Amino acid sequence: MSTYREALREAHREALARDERVFLMGEDVGRYGGTYAVSRGLLEEFGPERVRDTPLSELAFVGAGIGAALGGMRPIVEIMTVNFSLLALDQIVNTAALLRHMSGGQFHVPLVIRMATGAGRQLAAQHSHSLEGWYAHVPGLKVLAPATVADARWMLWPALCEPDPVILFEHVLLYNLEGDPGSAEGGSDITHACVRRTGERVTLIAYGGTLGKSLQAAEQLAQEGVECEVIDLRVLRPLDEETLLASVKKTRHAVVVDEGWRSGALAAEVAARIAEGAFYELDSPVQRVCTAEVPIPYAKHLEEAALPQVSSIVAAVRAAL
Repeated sequence: MSTYREALREAHREALARDERVFLMGEDVGRYGGTYAVSRGLLEEFGPERVRDTPLSELAFVGAGIGAALGGMRPIVEIMTVNFSLLALDQIVNTAALLRHMSGGQFHVPLVIRMATGAGRQLAAQHSHSLEGWYAHVPGLKVLAPATVADARWMLWPALCEPDPVILFEHVLLYNLEGDPGSAEGGSDITHACVRRTGERVTLIAYGGTLGKSLQAAEQLAQEGVECEVIDLRVLRPLDEETLLASVKKTRHAVVVDEGWRSGALAAEVAARIAEGAFYELDSPVQRVCTAEVPIPYAKHLEEAALPQVSSIVAAVRAAL
């Protein structure tokens, strides 16, 4: 057994030991051991050339990571939270994502950017965003959202093997999650969604921090005789339509759970794909469970009220039926 945090640390240790071109850079990743303690001990093990603390300038160190990738290195850039990634949006969207296209295929950017995302820790409005849908909108990026200990352990290396930039979103409530990391033989697929629970009545579609809540809702509904199939998207771009549509065509009902705000959320894209690909198999409209259209409150009871919860997922399933 391992925690999500420990699985990520072991994934970094493996990558650093396996390929001398790999290095980690970001704010407080070295001596401090990472804001969420993911990189603790790696500086002592691999040294300051491989685990590099950076100035507090996301625009600068993401740009440096892009340059290093163009120069043949395999950088892992840690941005403390998705909120701070907005300071590097030009580098990520206008440079990393586009260089292959803009160079006519002459240049690739084999860069992995990791960042914490999501709410639930009373970090208030400026530190609780779920902007995965923004990045999943951009051609040239691959966007991953490991929601299990096994995916946290095994997604990093295949991401580093990609020729173009990959973003890994780690939900802040998952770092203490415990589970079986599995083995290298099982690996982790960074191309397909995963069926985490099989069922016949309703398809629940989730990712990241909403997967656990969706599984809890499915367990509660099973006690009432409603068997839900739970799909973990885990790859947000490109979306695995085949897995989604196969499940929806079987259950004929769909509920999408997304911590993003409802307007323009990734959930809207998933719902649209289902409507385009399985409209005549649906017995009711696709339901969406999203964060309330407000800045995330600091007060714990208000924060919980704003976010998708097990109770709201159960209610959406009942509405779908």
